[in-house]
Amino acid sequence: MSPHGSFAEYALAKDYTTFHLPKNISFEEGAAIPLACMTAAVGLFIQLRLPEPWQKGAADGEMKEPDSTRGPLLVYGAASAVGAYAIQLAKRAGIGPIIGVAGKGIPFVESLLDKSAGDAVVDYRNGDDKLVEDIKKALNGKKLKHAYDAVSEKGSYQNIAKVLDTTGQGEEASRLTHVLPKPKDFDPPQGIELGWTMVGCVHGTPVMQSDFGQAWFKLFSKGLKEGWLKAHPQEVVPGGLNGVETGLKNLKEGKASAVKYVFRIADTK
Repeated sequence: MSPHGSFAEYALAKDYTTFHLPKNISFEEGAAIPLACMTAAVGLFIQLRLPEPWQKGAADGEMKEPDSTRGPLLVYGAASAVGAYAIQLAKRAGIGPIIGVAGKGIPFVESLLDKSAGDAVVDYRNGDDKLVEDIKKALNGKKLKHAYDAVSEKGSYQNIAKVLDTTGQGEEASRLTHVLPKPKDFDPPQGIELGWTMVGCVHGTPVMQSDFGQAWFKLFSKGLKEGWLKAHPQEVVPGGLNGVETGLKNLKEGKASAVKYVFRIADTK
């Protein structure tokens, strides 16, 4: 019963953190966008410091070939909502080639990638050693300087550290951003800079980050209208709020893949 509480039909939000849904986008699709998509944007363009779409050569065919500031990019957990949005936003910014790491959601991830541009998806289910081998193969001799870890657990840090370039220092260091706190037993090798991506940064200070949020929230609306941004697949769980426990159980058991659970509060009995 607080102004910003959850499980309510209406909530208060700062105006700049809202955006219009085009007429062709349902509220269910809309519910699957803001947090995950903005997390992707913060990770790519603040933490990894990759060029944004409006920067010279990023989009509209200006960029002939990806340079070292634009890729390759590794997205670990590419079938997750954050990972999938990271791929879509990276594509908009002309970043590539993109290498996605996924499992059951591989067919979905493949629909977001462009093999002709050197994009690839690798399967983590074959074990850590094979995963590292397959990522290196997909890099095809290119140095990997940017990685987005949308999983941030179960050995993801360690696997990524084995494929990131470690020859640069300072501004030339490779960058790895993660969405969960770094495990205490992981210290990145020299030449790798860690950054923790937290979507809350766009809801407050500093001004630069709130301005960043305002710009990207409005761009989400434009992307949905023009079709270059698509909502993560959704599954409406029956029973309204009574279905939340079912959704959480499915998540805990690993049953959710390439899907965002949505609950219609009005369906609560």
